[in-house]
Amino acid sequence: MSIAAPSNPKEITVRGIILGILITLVFTAAQVYLGLKVGLTFATSIPAAVISMALLSAFKDATIQENNIVQTIASAAGTLASVIFVLPGLLMIGWWAKVPFWPTFGACAIGGVLGVMYTMPLRRALVSQSDLPYPEGVAAAEVLKVGMASRAGAAEGKAGLWAVIWGSVASAVFAAGAAVKLMAGEVAIYFRTGSGATGIGASSSLALIGAGHLMGITVGIAMLAGLVIAWGIMVPLMTSLSPAAAGVDASAHALGIWSKEVRMMGAGVIGMAAIITLAGLAKPIFGGLKSAMESARKAKLNGGVLDRTEQDLPIFVVGLVTLLSMVPAGWLLASFLQGGPLGSLAFPLVAVGIAYILVAGIFAAAVCGYMAGLIGSSNSPVSGIAILTILGAALSVGMVGRSIMGPEVAQALIAYALFVTTVVLAVAVIGNDNLQDLKTGQLVDATPWKQQVGLLIGVVAGSCVVPPVLELLNHANGFVGAPNLNSISDQPLAAPQALLISTLAKGVIGGQLRWDLLGYGAIVGLVLVLINFGLKKSSNGKYSLPPLGVGLAIYLPSAVITPVCIGAVAGYLFDRAMEHKVGGDTAKRLGVLVMSGFIVGESLFNVALAGLIVVSGKGEPLAIANSLSEAQTMVVALIFGVAMVWGLYRWSAKSGRSVAA
Repeated sequence: MSIAAPSNPKEITVRGIILGILITLVFTAAQVYLGLKVGLTFATSIPAAVISMALLSAFKDATIQENNIVQTIASAAGTLASVIFVLPGLLMIGWWAKVPFWPTFGACAIGGVLGVMYTMPLRRALVSQSDLPYPEGVAAAEVLKVGMASRAGAAEGKAGLWAVIWGSVASAVFAAGAAVKLMAGEVAIYFRTGSGATGIGASSSLALIGAGHLMGITVGIAMLAGLVIAWGIMVPLMTSLSPAAAGVDASAHALGIWSKEVRMMGAGVIGMAAIITLAGLAKPIFGGLKSAMESARKAKLNGGVLDRTEQDLPIFVVGLVTLLSMVPAGWLLASFLQGGPLGSLAFPLVAVGIAYILVAGIFAAAVCGYMAGLIGSSNSPVSGIAILTILGAALSVGMVGRSIMGPEVAQALIAYALFVTTVVLAVAVIGNDNLQDLKTGQLVDATPWKQQVGLLIGVVAGSCVVPPVLELLNHANGFVGAPNLNSISDQPLAAPQALLISTLAKGVIGGQLRWDLLGYGAIVGLVLVLINFGLKKSSNGKYSLPPLGVGLAIYLPSAVITPVCIGAVAGYLFDRAMEHKVGGDTAKRLGVLVMSGFIVGESLFNVALAGLIVVSGKGEPLAIANSLSEAQTMVVALIFGVAMVWGLYRWSAKSGRSVAA
């Protein structure tokens, strides 16, 4: 379906920018909570596009390109929330007691701007002249085209908005059931395996079911394989090699070995997958830079005339902004060190930090951008990039600070390495999102430079939202592994990615890192890469087993991964059931939006709950006394969860038929 675009369509508008920023506030808060709770984030492009179309349909002069700018702003900001994979580490090591606004804003904003700049020269090589599938970018473009094309499209746009609303309400109500203690927050079973132990858990979370549906069956199967490797092989084997002391039950034994040893091996799996990805990307990266230079030269020779849909921000502007960004970056790093035990080494540490942000940032943005094109931004190896980045940053700053090493110096070096890594991760995740959005833009005849401006607006908006939401959750709940001196609730958020990243930084700088466990994990990762390669080759690309998905399932808690796997299978079965049905394609798109709503509703409810905890000063302000046993609350959670998922899948199928009629 193609839509003829006027020569100069309405794209960047005041109403579009305001709407994009408002959607940003919602999605960034949701992403921050979800990332801290379970260590996963989700792509916001499609729900943002649907909300934009439904609201802008009130204006007769709204264009598909204007809607595209709205989703570009919102998706950039939502993606930036992934910096919470690192930032809470500064609270965990006791460097910060509260989340300061300006350093956090600065790290997000500078990294985000660099992420846009670094991936801009790659647009032609990896978007315009590439056969990479960009699954999420293409899907977002399809949603925009359908929604703008016809009366049926307008009807689907309205149904899509209701899908997000119903999904959000359902998951918020479900989360409220856990908050009032009528439903169990987790269903789990642990048991002995001879002298060892193992088990499995599943969070009562519609958000995780939704995340699984959005990730798809391929990643779901990879995560299921990771669950089997971690809890069916590694945990039973390693617990039997380290028998429990008297009085330690099966759950404590299994979880203890998993958290100290098995998840470190998972980090090795993810790291190896990321390294092999890096190794294969030299050619497209250099090809993209060469293409950008050639286009700039052609534009000069032809009197500067380029087709509107090929007009990027000028390459000299990209270079200038990149260099100018180093000034606030240097100031930010210097102010982070000011007054601390590293004051005497401020100059070399700032120099190392800036060099690292420049070089590691380019690689991180390119790798994530390429992988977003290959498997989608939700499945891009951001976790692997974070692991490699913290290892590199910790080794670099550790070498500089080695001459004055002591306990206080070590803590300061760990904090500085985490802060530098935050900036590089912001570069990576925006690179991850940028090319996906530019693919959507290419398919709807958008102007690249206007999208790039939209991305920069989204970066600034997201950078404003991350610090206050992070501090609200820190004050209300705190984080596992942190002192949590100012926290009200006694149920800290797991922040699993940040916990791992801070553990790696402490291990490298303190010299106690279990390189052996990382090495074993890297070997497992290499085997998985070979299996994935063989599987792809033998099936002509039809089947794959992404090593990143397997590694994530090894190092994230089973309580997180199990519902994600269930959601992936449920989504696959729903999509299969809708094949060749009247309105089936519409029903599938509505299913995606319901699942996005699941994530948004649960996350926003819990952010609001954090606000209530802070205002009331009570750790569980909604809890009500009842006589239900733990087993009964598990059954209640299971029944309600199944009923809500099944009911909303049925609603999606019915609405799909109605739109098609």
